[in-house]
Parts: sequence; structure tokens; C-alpha cells
Amino acid sequence: MNDNLIILAAGISSRMKKSTVGSDLKAELIEEANLKPKSMISVGKGGRPFMDYLLFHAAESGHNNIVIVINERDKFTEKYYKNNNTWDLNLSFAKQLIPQGREKPLGTADAVLQGMKKKPEWSGQKLTICNSDNLYSVDAFKALLNDEHPCSMIDYNRDGLGVEPERVNAFSVIWKDERGFLEDIVEKPNTEDIIKAADENGRVGVSMNIFRFDYDIALPALETCPMNPVRNEKELPTAIKMMIKEHPKTMNTIPFSEKVPDLTSKDDIQKVQRYLETLGIQ
Repeated sequence: MNDNLIILAAGISSRMKKSTVGSDLKAELIEEANLKPKSMISVGKGGRPFMDYLLFHAAESGHNNIVIVINERDKFTEKYYKNNNTWDLNLSFAKQLIPQGREKPLGTADAVLQGMKKKPEWSGQKLTICNSDNLYSVDAFKALLNDEHPCSMIDYNRDGLGVEPERVNAFSVIWKDERGFLEDIVEKPNTEDIIKAADENGRVGVSMNIFRFDYDIALPALETCPMNPVRNEKELPTAIKMMIKEHPKTMNTIPFSEKVPDLTSKDDIQKVQRYLETLGIQ
């Protein structure tokens, strides 16, 4: 089976908790934002959490074998889905520990590694990776699931994401060769990086952290990924760069231009609610 998906939900939601409210957000939602993982905040009718909609899109695309990576302090996610597996998915959970002396886990590369170690039987198969705080479309999930390259990623047009410029500027930018294979990915790009990443039409491709990996190609890079000396985390883009250096022309980029709702701050909650209303899946 290759309908495998790892959802990264082990962050401690520090930006969500620290953010202030510039809208008339209900008091109970403010409390949730301060207490729960952001993917478990109630954005839908009847208190349905954000994660429900991500799982709905994953299931609609054909991803049924899913590992959700949570941190050791998360008391909400696994408990909720033991009683609310609406789509009868094969759900399991991996825990990313917070090492002694740290306030948060070791980063996204380590989170993916913990999810893969939960499923050693996936060796020889492919798997999709995504964030838990972005609502990727069914089409994006399907594009990855159907791509025949060893590894692939969605190459988003940064101008089509529907995200504020100050936020989109922080997304990883990517470089591709003439055949569309990933050559480089830069986390936290500066202005010069963004200008260099633009193609002849001015399009800048960015990563929203949704990838498709060959288990056996990705595992060594994830196991040996170093800590970023500035941010003190093991970052997934670093592991990907290590992977494509060892295995050139294995990461295909799939161009997309569409909105990707993002749940980062308290003000995003109502934006996501309005977006779900337009989809008619509340």
C-alpha cells in the first residue's frame, strides 16, 4: 500500500498562544487557542476541529493509512480521534518527545522521523507528509498520490496562496531545474533569496510543507539531519537538501496555484471559518 500519510501536529503552537485578538472572536475559542494544539481548535459547526477538515481532504484523495505525530504534552488529539474517526481511517499516533532542557520538540525533520519509525513496515513504500495547520486541497493530495517519481512536492505560486505578504515572505522558496526537479530549498528566505527564486515570468515557487517521499530514500537524511545552529531545530528542508544531494533528480515539483488556509494566529480562526463556509463542508 502507498496510501500512507504523516501529519505533523507536534508543535507547541507558541505563535497561536502568544498572538493577540484583533477581531470579535468568541471567548471560548480564545480559551481553546490558548490551551489546545492549533489543529484541534473548533473551527466548524458542532465544535469540529481544524484537523477534521484536513483528514476529510486526505480521505477524499485516497490517503487512508495515517500517522498523526503529536508531542508528549498533547492531551487532546489522540483522545478525540479514538471516538471521532468519522471516515473509518487507519489512524495511529506517534509521539515526538521534548528533550530535557528544551521547551519544544526537535523540529520538523525529527517529527517526520518519529512518524516513519512508527511504521517500519512502510519500508519499500511511499508516503505523503504535511502540516496539521494548513488545509491542503483534495487536488493537491491527489497530485502527490498519483505522481510516479520517487519523491515529489507541491510547488505553490506564492502569489496565489491568499496569505498576507508579511507572512508569505517567511515561506521556504524553491529552485527547480529545467525538468522540474528540485535543486534547492531555502527555509526563512531573505529578500535576495526570493528575487533569485523567481522564474522568467516572476513566479516564485514556495513550499507549504507537503511532500511525497520514498521511505528508504528519505530515512537516512532524516536520521542524520543536523540541528540548525540559529534556530536550534532539525528542519525538514535541511533533510530534503541532504536527500537530493545524495539522490539527484528524485524530487519532482508539481506546480499549483490556489489558496491554502493557514491556522497560525488567533485572527486566523475566523478566516478559516469563513473559508469553510465557502467550501460548504461545515
